[in-house]
Amino acid sequence: MTTHTTTRSAAAAPRPAVARRGATADPLAGRLVVNTVLGLTALYMVIPLWWLFVSATKGSGYLYHGNPLWFSNFDLGGNVSKVFTFDHAIFGTWLANSALYSLVGATAGTLLSLMAGYALAKYRFRGRETAFNAILASVLIPAPLFALPLFLLMAKLHLTNTYWSVLLPSFVSPFGVYLSRVYAAASIPDELLEAARMDGAGEQRTFFRIALPLMGPAAVTIFLFQFVAIWNNYLLPSLMLNDSAKLPVTVGLVQWRSEFANGVPPMLPITGAFLSVIPLLLAFLCLQRFWRAGLSAGSVK
Repeated sequence: MTTHTTTRSAAAAPRPAVARRGATADPLAGRLVVNTVLGLTALYMVIPLWWLFVSATKGSGYLYHGNPLWFSNFDLGGNVSKVFTFDHAIFGTWLANSALYSLVGATAGTLLSLMAGYALAKYRFRGRETAFNAILASVLIPAPLFALPLFLLMAKLHLTNTYWSVLLPSFVSPFGVYLSRVYAAASIPDELLEAARMDGAGEQRTFFRIALPLMGPAAVTIFLFQFVAIWNNYLLPSLMLNDSAKLPVTVGLVQWRSEFANGVPPMLPITGAFLSVIPLLLAFLCLQRFWRAGLSAGSVK
């Protein structure tokens, strides 16, 4: 009886090792699949940017010659010079307008989102959940659907063809309010706010001195999303603005693209598009360490 028991135990012994080999093989295969998908996605995102950069370096008349993904007839300096001097240097004005719309709109939109999210997370009042659900529902509505109502509203207020017609809608960010509420509820202890109030701090001082620094990573995330969205926005400013001196770079480049027959060289909108991407890359590179802090917040106690 002892012999049979020992034999069965010996026969069953290798099975855990087989199971462990299978368990280690499956994660490796899963990681390989995930990394392959991520690599293909990265190529899908990077190749258009690489083509834009390579095309912006080609000399006039050589855009469609040679390898479209490699350099030939390098003349980036000449193309940049032509972009900034063409049509009375209007491209610099477009860049300045985009910077104005994006910086002012993203800053004001971020601050308003943080204040609204903090109030929804830390204050108890009637209709709080209804208001939050309405804001959450507006996130699901595509932004182009708001373009026509906003145009009619601005026309009623006589604000069309002014800077305010682009700035005022950019102050509102439903996604920013949602993210602010979630982050405020998780990162700001109620006991800390109660201690500040017991020490005599008012609500305004409590928010700006205590709550706002704790919501810094969320503020950077909202600012980046708002900055990119406003910089890339085309539909709203194209509806609101008629004056070429008030256009952002997105609308101006489309105008150049449609004016080939009027003497606009094809290299100008391509080089201008490449130059318009640089501020977005700089904004991300300058703020990415704060963004990483927000993404990893709460992962380690």
